[in-house]
Amino acid sequence: MELFRVEKPIVGMVHLLPLPGSPKYEDSSFDDILERAIRDAKRLESGGVDGLIVENLGDVPYLKENVGPETISAMALVVADVVKAVKIPVGVNVLRNDAKAALAIAHIAGGKFIRANVFTDAVVTDQGIIEASAPELLRYRRSLRADLVKIFADVHSKHGTLLRPRAVEQSAMDAAYRGLADALIVTGPRTGVEPELDDLTRVKKAVPDRPVFVGSGIGKENVAKFLKHADGAIVGTSLKAGGAVNNPVDEKRVRALVAAVRGLRR
Repeated sequence: MELFRVEKPIVGMVHLLPLPGSPKYEDSSFDDILERAIRDAKRLESGGVDGLIVENLGDVPYLKENVGPETISAMALVVADVVKAVKIPVGVNVLRNDAKAALAIAHIAGGKFIRANVFTDAVVTDQGIIEASAPELLRYRRSLRADLVKIFADVHSKHGTLLRPRAVEQSAMDAAYRGLADALIVTGPRTGVEPELDDLTRVKKAVPDRPVFVGSGIGKENVAKFLKHADGAIVGTSLKAGGAVNNPVDEKRVRALVAAVRGLRR
């Protein structure tokens, strides 16, 4: 993919500790948040990943949309420092689905792409019903003249159920051709759970002109199986110490995964 300048890119997750304003923020100071983010980013880069996504994982329970200005401000500061600390492309994801905030942060702080978890389907989640973000997001990107910030859109978002059941191919085509996503993401039902291989192959067949990433459940043991069909992978949990999503990044785990991927590249 052109953004990452490598075939079958691996994108690592920089999961942030609880940010100011979130229920668990009292457990950490902002200096701790920043230090952890930069350390994880550098470990991922040193381990060989091709890109990063900075995400406010610690802000449970998540707001549906429209996160507070304190979240946007904090993430902009973190993303700007991560961009300075590494040489690989940096993306932004604002949970649960504030794609406009993610776009603004990326545009101002030097990010190259964002993840939109709910893009062209309405989804029932533990935050309630989340509606499609694509119509407002694409107009907002144009108004900011931020067209160089790419949009990676989930198809059948994890941790949710479609309000109106649809075939994964239909959702993928809508995300690509009606929502105008630059890349698509196929996930399992929850964080750390791999997708159905059949879903991945069906999406890739339905939308052959967009990069398709696997967005959950990837580790060194199964990466070859999925990258035979996908154009790349977004990896978080398996790269953490002990394979636990809330732990720091383990560079040895990163190197092991990247070594498994290099043999798949032409």
